[in-house]
Amino acid sequence: MDRSLAWIPRAEFERVLGDVADPHERALAFAAMSRINTLYMITRAGSGHIGSSFSAADLVSWLVLEELDRPFEADGDVYFSSKGHDAPGLYAAMIGLGLLDEDLLHRLRRIDGLPGHPDVGTPGMPFNTGSLGMGISKAKGLVLAHRLTGRSSRVVVMTGDGELQEGQNWEALPSAARYGMGELTVVVDHNRLQSDTFVADVSDLGDLAGKFTAAGWGVLRCDGHDPRQLEEAFARRAADHPEQPVVIIADTVKGGGCPTFAATSMAPGEWRYRHHSGAPGRQDHDSAYRELLDTADGILRGRGLPPLRPVERTVDLPAKPSGVRLPEVYGRLLTEAAHEDPRIVALDGDLVLDTGLIPFRETHPDRFVECGIAEQDMVSMAGGLAAGGLRPFVHSFSCFLHARPNEHIYNNATEGRPVVYVGSLAGLLPAGPGHSHQAVRDVSALSAVPGLAVLEPSHPAQLAAALDHCRTTPDSVYLRLSSQVVPAALAELPPAPLAVGRGQVLRPGGPQVAFGAGPVVLGQLLGAADLLAAQGIALTVVDLPWHNRVDPEWLAELLSDTRHVFVVEHQYGSGGQADLIARHLLETGTGDGIAFRGLGLTEVPRCGTDAEVLAAHGMDAAHLAQLIGTDVLDPTRTTRLMGDTSWKLSATS
Repeated sequence: MDRSLAWIPRAEFERVLGDVADPHERALAFAAMSRINTLYMITRAGSGHIGSSFSAADLVSWLVLEELDRPFEADGDVYFSSKGHDAPGLYAAMIGLGLLDEDLLHRLRRIDGLPGHPDVGTPGMPFNTGSLGMGISKAKGLVLAHRLTGRSSRVVVMTGDGELQEGQNWEALPSAARYGMGELTVVVDHNRLQSDTFVADVSDLGDLAGKFTAAGWGVLRCDGHDPRQLEEAFARRAADHPEQPVVIIADTVKGGGCPTFAATSMAPGEWRYRHHSGAPGRQDHDSAYRELLDTADGILRGRGLPPLRPVERTVDLPAKPSGVRLPEVYGRLLTEAAHEDPRIVALDGDLVLDTGLIPFRETHPDRFVECGIAEQDMVSMAGGLAAGGLRPFVHSFSCFLHARPNEHIYNNATEGRPVVYVGSLAGLLPAGPGHSHQAVRDVSALSAVPGLAVLEPSHPAQLAAALDHCRTTPDSVYLRLSSQVVPAALAELPPAPLAVGRGQVLRPGGPQVAFGAGPVVLGQLLGAADLLAAQGIALTVVDLPWHNRVDPEWLAELLSDTRHVFVVEHQYGSGGQADLIARHLLETGTGDGIAFRGLGLTEVPRCGTDAEVLAAHGMDAAHLAQLIGTDVLDPTRTTRLMGDTSWKLSATS
């Protein structure tokens, strides 16, 4: 979709920084300009976090312009954001200062551009963040490293107040005080909102200042949108607490800086903030742009300076694909199932919209538990619910659900009571948020848990059958849900029996068989089958939704006349379907003479558009067709499974 967008070029930042002498007005003008470019970047990318970037913009502006000594240089003060959602705002400030290439304004969430969350591959980023709760601990380690290497630099880390629900933050505080880390300052972007709603309505932080004080930290508080108060807070920090770690609780407004996005503009009784993530629509973009431009120009007019000269260009915005998405279908199905089954309880990790749970929350409020950004607590709470005879369904993004509470999932499994873990945003896509949000190791991490089946449906009818299985099985289940639009070739598939370890042939073909699970992989495999058919190669495409279960009898019957087997996975292949199928073929002898290849990720996933990243990892239809076609025509390229001889999977990145 083509439309005209405007941004502030680097030359205008230079002019304002040089002509506005008052540091407080300069910081406010710089923040408004950074917000304009943040708005442009997120709108052009089609996704990003406006609310978090805007609430932190005045804090970042004061830090990089006035407070920190040579930030982002090798021997200067260190600044980073632990919450990471505000990365577009930080990028905009760095571009405005000439610390990042100006062309990167146009490459947010594009391959070889600026990642959706901070990544050490970007100049000036000391850590990968976006996985919440780690920043204070990382900052402590950096302080100790500086001491051991004789370097004296301050370290300032930004956290979100929603992020402070993660328990690691509180583990990190006492030792910082014990080591007298006067070099360390934590700034809390205290906008009182988390992903979905108000912090106070989820897991109220209570006496935040008292908690830090009890851990031995100095505590200061200020208005995070007022440069004068920020200046005073940092001056007091240096004067009053030189040998002590300090937290500055900066009271802000999520989306601050323009009424269009400001949480203060929410209607009375509105519980969900609408601008946490995603790109704004045309009307919201245009009104916010005018508000921000007026703010910056007002400061310039007060100094007798010419207004800003934005650059305007017609750009091709990414179209939001339409169609059915499995988390939305899942939310409706679970809500209906709860009418019939009073044992069902839904637990959410501050992602009620993205996990499809709004209908459940509204229909069954007494059986909906909002646990906030505290996955370990949520999973163990589910263990308690299961002990009480209920059937808990635990929800978050897959990247967070399988990893941080991994020990707790295993502990639940050892108790032998069924718990259903539902991970949305599963797999390589969407690729825009970057590797902190791409769940590509969940299958490997959970496949070995005893009594836990890993199940990934590919279309609505199969999802309905999977949910029925989750309700009735004595085992626990990790239900892996892609958040991508289901391809048309899959969306209308009719119901079919769901048997543990068995799959369904989606496209009959020849003696070349490709296995996959989920709408992303199967959509690309069906596309590859079309390309191969044009070359005279008939590919059989099999939907096997079970990542760690396979029925040997079904597999042997399916592959009785097969010459080539391909297993495609949009995650790390180790411990996944390829390993599972190859092992069964070897152990049963049914794989003798079959050429075998497992295709999965072997490196940290790239950040970019979905099409860019699929191609970069060789997971799109064109690359799959090329590789499969080459293997079929040249069987020596693949490993053949021969009885008890050694074997290994060949993989592509």
